[in-house]
Amino acid sequence: MTTRVKVCGLTRPEDIDVAVRCGADAIGLVFYEPSPRSVTVEHARALADRIPAFVTLTGLFVNPDVRFVESVLDQVPLDLLQFHGDESPDVCDSFGRRWIKAVRVREEGQIEKAFDDYRKASGLLVDAWDPNRYGGTGQSFNWALIPEHRPLPLILAGGLSSANVARAIEEVRPWAVDVSGGVEQSKGKKDATKLSDFMKEVHRVCKTD
Repeated sequence: MTTRVKVCGLTRPEDIDVAVRCGADAIGLVFYEPSPRSVTVEHARALADRIPAFVTLTGLFVNPDVRFVESVLDQVPLDLLQFHGDESPDVCDSFGRRWIKAVRVREEGQIEKAFDDYRKASGLLVDAWDPNRYGGTGQSFNWALIPEHRPLPLILAGGLSSANVARAIEEVRPWAVDVSGGVEQSKGKKDATKLSDFMKEVHRVCKTD
């Protein structure tokens, strides 16, 4: 099985170019002002111009105002929405776009409940729990909490890097992996070598499979 890769939290045109060149399937732009990886609508429009066909442009939101999401959608050609806060299924499904829901995992049964609650999603992203941050923690979580039965495509995030992504794919068998801090030189600025090494590890283990 081919494991897809989303590179999230990009803020520079050159980083998008590297991610695309290395084979990223999706690019994530963060529309959450408290994040050091956040982009404005104007900035996002410029970055979106560099996304070629067949690469999914994803917009990440955290407990957003509905009008803000609608404004972004009017101005930025997003292919997919990612909700990384405490949004209800109805809110996630209200924009007429495909969407994925992030779950910050801290206890058994939480993922199974999310699969049921967010059944209309195009995928469920599982990430590490942090009481103060909605993603981007650089921390992993106990993968044993991930169930074998997955009604939706499962996207694995949380503390991934070239050092552990191959093991993550072998153990979890996710539909996709999502990386941000593990391929950065500083928050919001990707490192071309780290990104290339990450993609090589993904391709290596998938080819072996």
